[in-house]
Amino acid sequence: MKKYKFMQNPGLKIMAFVFSIFLWFIVANVDNPVTHDTFSNIPVTIINDDVITQAGNVYSVLDEQSVSVVVYAQRSVLEDIDAEDIVATADIEEMDTSTGLVPITVSIPKYSGDYTSVESVPRNLRIQTEKTNKKVLSLTVRSEGEARDGYVLGDMTVNPERITITGPESKIEQITRAVAKIDTEGLSEDKIVKAELELYDENDNIVDQSQLSNNLGEEGITVEVEVLRRKNVSLNFDVSGSPADGYQYMGCTSEPELIDICGDSEVIADVDSIDIPASEINITDATENVQTTIDIRPYLPEGISLVDDNSANVLVTAQIEKEGTRTIRLLVSSIRIDNLADHLRVEYEADAEVSFQFQGDQDALDVLDISNGVSVDLSDYSSPGTYDVPVSVIMPDRIELINEPTVQLTLVSDSEEEPSNGQSGTSDSGTEENPGTGTEGTDGDSSAQEQTE
Repeated sequence: MKKYKFMQNPGLKIMAFVFSIFLWFIVANVDNPVTHDTFSNIPVTIINDDVITQAGNVYSVLDEQSVSVVVYAQRSVLEDIDAEDIVATADIEEMDTSTGLVPITVSIPKYSGDYTSVESVPRNLRIQTEKTNKKVLSLTVRSEGEARDGYVLGDMTVNPERITITGPESKIEQITRAVAKIDTEGLSEDKIVKAELELYDENDNIVDQSQLSNNLGEEGITVEVEVLRRKNVSLNFDVSGSPADGYQYMGCTSEPELIDICGDSEVIADVDSIDIPASEINITDATENVQTTIDIRPYLPEGISLVDDNSANVLVTAQIEKEGTRTIRLLVSSIRIDNLADHLRVEYEADAEVSFQFQGDQDALDVLDISNGVSVDLSDYSSPGTYDVPVSVIMPDRIELINEPTVQLTLVSDSEEEPSNGQSGTSDSGTEENPGTGTEGTDGDSSAQEQTE
């Protein structure tokens, strides 16, 4: 048998081996080629920033602190790489101080040696360096939300009273005030509330705090909120002096009639009215109404204050009338409406009123009550519009109406939308010498008559 030796034709064998390796390389790259993929929003970690901070400076990143990363690797490797595997860093020690550019280095530690190359877009991070500054500000409180019905927010004490803000000089200069914002919705008792810090510039825009620090520590800001009981009370007036001969004092009215007060629950429970002394209103020799504005704050009981200090000044009218005469004011809403057309409804101002002047026997005048005897007849008004309508009054004997009262009413077609700020119809609640608020009633003649009865 013929035998073949292993070393026979060695050159041919070597050429075949090299060719097989080359062929394997070609096949491998065709089936698993080197390609690339882009990973977006890769965060850049800044290292060695103590190079800046130890010099008493701070820095800010001028562009986005994230980059896109392009990875070149074989397809099989790229399929396994996630964005979380990519690490991007910017070393402050390598910063170009003339431009503020810091090179960004990208690596994929989990796949070290398995990828061909990697690069970031952009390749640099832009850093701005500036000096550190600080500002000490007093804290003010801003509350959001209403206390529970029947209660009102009282004094608010913030802790701490001041705050120190530290950060880039340019940003510190923008800050003009510091606010402790709290939520007071539904409070009905004293409470210590955790507050949120807000910083504002001179235009009342909120200043971003991302590059700022403060001295609040972990405790932060708290606000001690006082919650007071709220109450609506009347005013009692006394007067000094006497009107001129032939005239009489008929009492006082005020605008507003009632005031909102607040105080501790136990204190306010005993307060039902505020007494204004006679020294404030002098009617000596008066022949007409005497008006004066009174600051009622000095007459509030101890421990009681106004809900709104803007309501401290009250306009008071001492009613002076000639003997044998009397003036009565009624809300328009208390006037009975007769013969209103079916296709119309009545509108009027909520606080509109009409004045009636009577003369006659004084005893009869003193007990005169017209609340159920005032009406308007709309039988002659069949079209929408605004009209001055005469008012009729049923009067007892020995009394005469000496003026001709009219009331301004607006008639609107029932097909039109209801207004949001007006009143319509009638009601039977009137007031004497004491204007108040109108109440919504009915449009029809029969309903108004039922209310009056």
